[in-house]
Amino acid sequence: MEKTIRVLKIEPGREPYVKEIKDEIRTLQKEVGGLISTFAFEDGCRGVVNDEGKLNGMEPNRWCGEDIICGPFFICGDNREGDFISLTDEQIERYTEMFGEIPQFSGEEPELEPRMTFLCF
Repeated sequence: MEKTIRVLKIEPGREPYVKEIKDEIRTLQKEVGGLISTFAFEDGCRGVVNDEGKLNGMEPNRWCGEDIICGPFFICGDNREGDFISLTDEQIERYTEMFGEIPQFSGEEPELEPRMTFLCF
């Protein structure tokens, strides 16, 4: 039996909405339109984005901290083992409020420029 998780989907120009998705790589990639990358929120939730959203010229979606996420993304929970899990009602409410406002982008924002960070050890 395939595991499903309840996520908050955020698409450019739309209000956030709750969606049930299969917790498998092809479905996760389909939801963001390509290769996935994740980032952590302070409460242990994960943002799942298209790893190449800016490089592929995807539409600007939302501000997240000091950066702009391009293309659709979703937010899910994360257990202590690193597995994706469903969001709670409280988390859905928090992130719906956080990403509820649909921003207007001029296309001139420097944060829309693709950039890479190289780490050397």
